[in-house]
Amino acid sequence: MKGVSSNKRRTLLKGMAAAGAVSVMGCASQLASSSRPRVVVVGGGWGGLGAVRALAAAGKVDITLIEPNDGFMSCPLSILYITGYAQAGDFQRGYGGVDALGVRRVKDRVLDIDRAGRTVKTAGQSIPYDFLVLSTGVEYMEETLPGYAEARELLPVGFRAFEQAAVQRQVSAFIERGGNFVLTVPKPPYRCPPAPYERACMIAHRMKEKGTKGKLIVVDANKSPMPPPLAKPFVTAMKEMYGNQIEYVTEAEAKSIDGGRKVLATSKGDIAFNHANIILPMRAPGLIRKAGLGERFAAVELPTFQSKADKSIFVIGDSQGSPLPKSGHIAFGAGQQVAEQILATINGSYKEAGLGDEVPLPTAICWGKVTTSLAVMINVTSSISVGDPPRIKFEVDPAANATASKGAADWGRDMWNAMLG
Repeated sequence: MKGVSSNKRRTLLKGMAAAGAVSVMGCASQLASSSRPRVVVVGGGWGGLGAVRALAAAGKVDITLIEPNDGFMSCPLSILYITGYAQAGDFQRGYGGVDALGVRRVKDRVLDIDRAGRTVKTAGQSIPYDFLVLSTGVEYMEETLPGYAEARELLPVGFRAFEQAAVQRQVSAFIERGGNFVLTVPKPPYRCPPAPYERACMIAHRMKEKGTKGKLIVVDANKSPMPPPLAKPFVTAMKEMYGNQIEYVTEAEAKSIDGGRKVLATSKGDIAFNHANIILPMRAPGLIRKAGLGERFAAVELPTFQSKADKSIFVIGDSQGSPLPKSGHIAFGAGQQVAEQILATINGSYKEAGLGDEVPLPTAICWGKVTTSLAVMINVTSSISVGDPPRIKFEVDPAANATASKGAADWGRDMWNAMLG
């Protein structure tokens, strides 16, 4: 398996804590007078759990995790559930392992952030913090597609945890009844770049297996699968493996949708459908804008993921607005990295690096399933020199293969264990 090994990654993170890149010392002088600094983590997904596990392992801070769900459900690999090859429970875990670390877990949703008072507010309480880590995921930009809001229940997106069931029902009905299934792909940035193409391939795989009479119409606002290094293996799969099932329409932007008539208007004409998976453009949740941390996404400094508006706040995962791909693995690595930075700040060992010093950013491996036994591996490495844009490198399998498919399953189990024990 490619990518940075766990031992090497720990070494890199320790190096960052020692050498630093952008100072977070502005937080240290404002710590509360309690015996241990208070870190509040909002969001119990990939990024939030990366931060919580690393902070808890150090045993030097009081940690509060705020998460409205009772447990965790992985979006990565859940395509197997959506297309009927696995159960939802295969991708779900409880938070018992996190609770056992001594983390205070609050089952609630954050409604507001009082930056001046250093508190987050839920429906039931105000929770003080010295450091705040936001891993709040995404929301859908419904207003970009007129007609969507009126037909929301019929047109699931399914790019957030526990929403996969609605898409699974759409796919199941299509496989049984046939007809036209429309799947839209927005322009980036959106969560998990290969996911729409993986979804298309796996639905087509199910069509072939079950003999479904119909067509899967992929309406892509882009010229080819995004980001560009992913284009070749996915276009090959859609055309050569699923040419009879998939009609791939490129540079076609969704303009409006009529849920009653079941017609999608695009820049290349109207498309009638029987079933649909409308993947909308995405942004950070409204909490980010309400707190003055950014517009579409939170404005952060790299490599610290520190808010440009507030030095006591770090934003990781899909809410942050850096050029890094929005993937679960990168979110997890960013959570670990931010935890190291917070701990180094508390210890007084975090120092500012000079211009031109190259610092590693979170790495990631992700996977695109093409059949139940074939997948494409995508390896992302990146670094940044202070003052310059990040350098991002993709290594992508030239074609789907069985080794990557097995690697995806092993990776999923390893990552879930690392997050949830």
